[in-house]
Amino acid sequence: MAITEATREQMQQLAARYPQPRSALLPMLHLVQSVEGEVTTDGIEACADVLSITPAEVKAVSTFYTMYKRKPVGKHHIGVCINTLCGLLGGDAVYDALSERLGVGHDQPTADGEFWLERIECQAACTHAPVMTVDWEFMDDVTPTSAVDIVDRLARGEQVASTRGPVIRDFRATEHTLAFPLDGLADEGNPVDAKMLAGLAVAKERGMSAPTSTKEG
Repeated sequence: MAITEATREQMQQLAARYPQPRSALLPMLHLVQSVEGEVTTDGIEACADVLSITPAEVKAVSTFYTMYKRKPVGKHHIGVCINTLCGLLGGDAVYDALSERLGVGHDQPTADGEFWLERIECQAACTHAPVMTVDWEFMDDVTPTSAVDIVDRLARGEQVASTRGPVIRDFRATEHTLAFPLDGLADEGNPVDAKMLAGLAVAKERGMSAPTSTKEG
C-alpha cells in the first residue's frame, strides 16, 4: 500500500534531526517497516523524495543491511545467534529446533505470516549465550526446548516477557521504536544482571582499576 501523508510527515521529522538529512535514512527505513512490514518500493521512493536522493541510493542501503527485508516479515521476527560462542554453546541446535518447529529456513516467513526466522551472525550478547531475539528483544540462555516454548506461547497469543527489556509486542511495534526510540519502555525489565557484572565485581574485590592516561593534551 502507498505511504501515507502521516508517514511522510514522520519521515520529515526524522530528517530534521540531522545536520545532513540523508543521515536519517536508517531510522526512516525502520519507519517504513513499521507501517509496511517490509521495505517496499513505495517506501524506498518516499525516503528518496524526502531526502532528495535517488531511489537507487535508498535501495543500496536497504539491501546492504540485513535488518531490512524485502518480503513481509509477519507478526514476529525470530533471530538466533549462531556466531562462535553462541554456536559452541548450542546456538545451532536452537536454530535447528526452531526451523523444524516453524517449517522454514534462514530469512524465510512462515506460511501463516506469524513468524520470520533468521540466523544472526552476532547479537552482541555473548555473556548470555546462546541468545535469540524476538522482534529484536533479548531471550538469553536459551535451549532448543525453551526457544520452541517461546514460539509456542507467542503462537497461542500469550504474553511473553523478554529477558532484558519489555514484554514482547510485535515486529512492527519494535521497528517504530527503532525509528523513534523514546517510546517510554526504556525502564521496563532488567537491563543488567549479576552475570553481566561479574567482571566488574571481581575487579572491585581485587582493587583493580583501569590505568590512567599519561597522554598530555
